[in-house]
Amino acid sequence: MKKTNAPLIIYLVLNTIIIGFVLGSLFNTSSTFVAFLFGLGVYAVSLVIALSPFGEWILRMQSGCSVIKRKDQSDYIEPIFKEVLEKARKFDSSIPADVSLYMNDSQEVNAFATGRKTVCITEGILNAPKEQIKATLSHEMGHLAHKDTDLILLVSVGNFIVTFIFIAIRMFARLMSFLFGLMAIFLGRDGIPALGASLYAFICDVILGALMWVWTKIGIMLVMKSSRDNEFEADKFAFNLGYGNALCELLDSFTGSSTTKGLFANLINSHPDKNERIAALMNLGATYSKSYGAK
Repeated sequence: MKKTNAPLIIYLVLNTIIIGFVLGSLFNTSSTFVAFLFGLGVYAVSLVIALSPFGEWILRMQSGCSVIKRKDQSDYIEPIFKEVLEKARKFDSSIPADVSLYMNDSQEVNAFATGRKTVCITEGILNAPKEQIKATLSHEMGHLAHKDTDLILLVSVGNFIVTFIFIAIRMFARLMSFLFGLMAIFLGRDGIPALGASLYAFICDVILGALMWVWTKIGIMLVMKSSRDNEFEADKFAFNLGYGNALCELLDSFTGSSTTKGLFANLINSHPDKNERIAALMNLGATYSKSYGAK
């Protein structure tokens, strides 16, 4: 209920109303109130699942993050990760002790946290200086401590589950209707109207599914807006752990260009201007200073 999350709270309320009426009308619920309660129930179930370990697994799959397979990579990064996790938990005990590390194959230097127990790094971050890796991980621990990461699960995974349920049930119903139409034709009855109605309903379902996908994207954009506002707090968390200068150095190395696509790109590109973040860290007490001019 933080002020920075206000746009997303509004989205979630609208989402509940829309899902309630859409699902109610599609499943021929006569009462508007019953339709709303039905949609609310379905959405509530999806949110519970989204905030579970299964929800985190879905998001990891969507963003291409998996268990680190190479032993040399694991041997290098795991001790660094455990060191930062221990330090973060001493500062804020609300961070779970069993946070797990995963990796995406992007060659850019970045990372993101999600849910309650997931931190995902890019493969490219392995080539960064060790202190910068620690700074990045401590920043992500800040997101876990502040519960910012739950928002991503609520929207992207919650809506994914609702959309999946909707499509699965409707497609099954349309398939059965289509098969009954074919059976009517083969039995010498007039099944053409039934086939036409099934095709029309199928097209409507596809359009509605696409609209739900677009609506989910809007929700993720709102998450990103809230995330940008929360980045400064996560930076402050990293500063408090002693990684302020390393984080400034890492931020200053960003060029602003990105080749990463998809959900993972949305997650890692949800940050405010790097100079604003560096300035905020300097105001906190970071002593980092870049040398300018030709040497």
